[in-house]
This record gives sequence, C-alpha cells and structure tokens, in this order.
Amino acid sequence: MSSTAPDGTFSAEDEALLEAVAGGFPAATGDLGSLVKIPGIAWPAFDQSQLVASAERVAALARDTGLFDSVDIHREPVDDGSELGQPGVLAVRRAQPGRPTIMLYAHHDVQPPGDDELWETPPFEPTVRDGRIYARGAADDKAGIMTHIASLRAIAETVGSDDLGIGIVLFVEGEEEYGSRSFANFLDAHADDMRSDVIVVADSGNLDSETPALTVSLRGNAKFHLTVRTLDHASHSGMFGGAVPDAMMAATTLIATLWDENGSVAVDGLAVRDAETADYSEAQLREETGLLDGVRPIGDGSLLGRIWNKPTVTVTGIDFTSVASASNTLSPEVTMVLSCRVAPGQSSAGAYAALERHLREHAPFGAHLSFTDVDLGDSVLVDTGGWAVEAARSALADGYGRAAVDYGIGGSIPFISDLVERFPGAQILVTGVEDPHSRAHSPNESLHIDTFRNAIRSEALLLARLNRRALSL
Repeated sequence: MSSTAPDGTFSAEDEALLEAVAGGFPAATGDLGSLVKIPGIAWPAFDQSQLVASAERVAALARDTGLFDSVDIHREPVDDGSELGQPGVLAVRRAQPGRPTIMLYAHHDVQPPGDDELWETPPFEPTVRDGRIYARGAADDKAGIMTHIASLRAIAETVGSDDLGIGIVLFVEGEEEYGSRSFANFLDAHADDMRSDVIVVADSGNLDSETPALTVSLRGNAKFHLTVRTLDHASHSGMFGGAVPDAMMAATTLIATLWDENGSVAVDGLAVRDAETADYSEAQLREETGLLDGVRPIGDGSLLGRIWNKPTVTVTGIDFTSVASASNTLSPEVTMVLSCRVAPGQSSAGAYAALERHLREHAPFGAHLSFTDVDLGDSVLVDTGGWAVEAARSALADGYGRAAVDYGIGGSIPFISDLVERFPGAQILVTGVEDPHSRAHSPNESLHIDTFRNAIRSEALLLARLNRRALSL
C-alpha cells in the first residue's frame, strides 16, 4: 500500500505529512533529550520517584498531541498480586464506527547505567557526537516513545483530529526492562480500551542504520538461579583439598557440559529453528561486537542463524568470594544466574525443563543442585501474511528510501506473546530505531539520528495510509 507514484514521487498528502515531520523533528529530538534525563529504572534499588516522573512526562506529551479522548497513568498488580507494578501510560482515541484501531507500544523504563566509568559521557546527559545521541535509553526505548509522539504530531497537523477515522491506543509500559511483571494484568484490566486490529511494537532494531526492518522472529528466554552445594560449611583447602570437591569446582565442571567443543549448546531437548538468514560476514560480526583479535566465533552454521534461530546458554551473574576477600578455603556453595535464549517456535517452559533435566543428570560428584527465581518468556514468530505487514513494508521503504527486510532478533520480547494471546486477531508489527552500533543495555548506548528521523517518517506515513484505507472501506 504505497502512495508513491511510479516515478518515486509522493502524493500531495504524503508530501505535506513528511514536511510536518521535518518541521517537528527539532522538537522531537529536544523532547527525547528531556525524557532521557529522567533516570526511570524499575529495579527497587533505584529511585522510584524518577519512574513516576517519567510516566508523567510521557502522559503530558500524549495529551499535548490533542488526539486522545483520555490519557491516564495506571498501575496494576504483579503476577502474584503481592504488589503493584510500575506506572504505565494509556492514551485512548476511539475509532469511528467500522474503522480499525492501531496500538502503538513503547516503554519508558530503562536499564541501569552500570559502571559510570565505562561511559564516555554521563549516561543521563544526552550528548551528540558523530551523528548519534549517546545516553541510557536514547535508543531503548525512549526513541520508540518519541517516534510515536512525533508521528502523531505530524498526523494532527496534516490530517487533523476531525478527519482521523482510525482509533489510536498509545501504551507506554513502565517495567519492560524489569520483566513486565504486571503486563498481563494490565492487559486484562484495560482490555476494552486496548483492543486493537494492528499493534506496532517500537522496541526492536534494523539491519543497519540505513536499512529498515520488520522483526518477524524473536527468541524466547528462560532465566534462573542455579545453586551448587557440596559442603555444609567451608573447609581449609590445604587440609582437605584433593579429597573434597568444593562448590566452584563442581559448578564449573557442571556448566562446561552445556556446550560442545565449538561452543554450540549441547543440551538434549533444546530446539533449533530451520530458517534462511541474510548474508552476514565474520568481519561485520567482529566490527559490531568488538570480538578481540584471535578470538573465534562460536557455534556452527550461518552466523545470523546462530543468533536468530539457535539456543544459547550464558552465565550472566555469580555469587562467590570476591578477589579482594579470597582465602585458602573450599567453598561450600556457589549460585549462578543462567540465561537461555530459546529458539523461535519452542516454548520457554519446554526449554527450561530440558535445561534442568540436563543439569541434574550431569551434576558431578553428587553435588546438590537447587533451582530458584525461574523467569520464562516465550519466543515470537510473526504472521507476515496480513495487509498491515505490506502497508508497513511500504511505509518503511518510503520513509527510509530503501526497501525493508524481514529480520530476526536474537533477543527476546516476551510480552508480545501476551499481546497475541489477549488480542488474537491483531496484526503485530515489530519495528524499532536500534542498529548494530546502538549498544542497548551497554555503556555508551546511542541512537543514530538519521535512523530516528526515518523511523518517524515511516510511522507517520503508515498511520496516514491506514487512515486513508479505513476511510475508503
């Protein structure tokens, strides 16, 4: 569904819309900078008032578009009902009779900054250099919020509220980085307001800074804490070492069984998806990841196949004696955080069961194992056969000036499976502003400014064309 003529020119309506996007882009980048300065982190150890301030700022931006019938901040119970989740913003504009409703999703919470010493500039002070904005949340996902807001501003300026027939639901979550613990309850509590025909999830990335992508597959995740115990108290390593297995010895022996000699996961019951991938060279992998000279990639098969379609197991945390406190002691207990990325198409529960079974069967020396804090999120395979997918591909191509590609993501967005379950008829469009150099979740996270501009152009075109399509039905 393109509004470009055969010679590549835009229709008068789209020209006016893109002019509005260009005129509003300085304000969009300024508002993004203001959002980034609010360190809204959902972890309890951080100042929760900042998350409230972030939600209030997003709500004000939504109200200022003048397009919504209601804009509210809600908090719903977490899964077990013991506490309330973090504040989410819900703005609703009712569709005209017979017209579709489009949900625009993003999240306003961000990852903790990590070690400030690793940042070249302060994490919550947006800094522009080399065509990028550096700050925590600049790409993930406050640029997603501002893509929605800036697109809506352009729609309000050119289409106008009276001629906007489609419904709009703007849902900006406050705890995506903290596990979306109240997400399902939020959907249940506001199902009538949130029910949509098309859902645009602006929390993914592109093939590169110039090539737009629709994300059509995402791996699931299974994360848990593994505790390995071999002793009921610490003992002197000189007196008993060589006869008594310490917990670290048992733990490292155990986790080594999770991979084969090539670094591929070697756990029976973890699935692999068979799907074609785009070309991607080892040189590009090295340049985008910082792989050190002499260090080889792991796994087998195509590089993108390893990232998009195969499982991984990573130790992401460990509780053990620090180097500064080390002593000649046999450790009785070690706790590790294991994170598994699950191939698209396999349930996270099935993957976790396979991992637990493998670890119990391979526990060395009779070591005692316990599994706690299990966190599961299912993979996603997007149906690409709907009319909205074609409309999105066309809008992305016109917004970026380059054809869109279908894209897989090695990461996980588990809440998408909740959206699919609650709104089974909705078409899911997963888009985003990240590129391989964005370093989301890492120090020196950044947003490519031209990508941000093109994302707004694309979404504004999509909304305007969906509105015209609705009015022509």
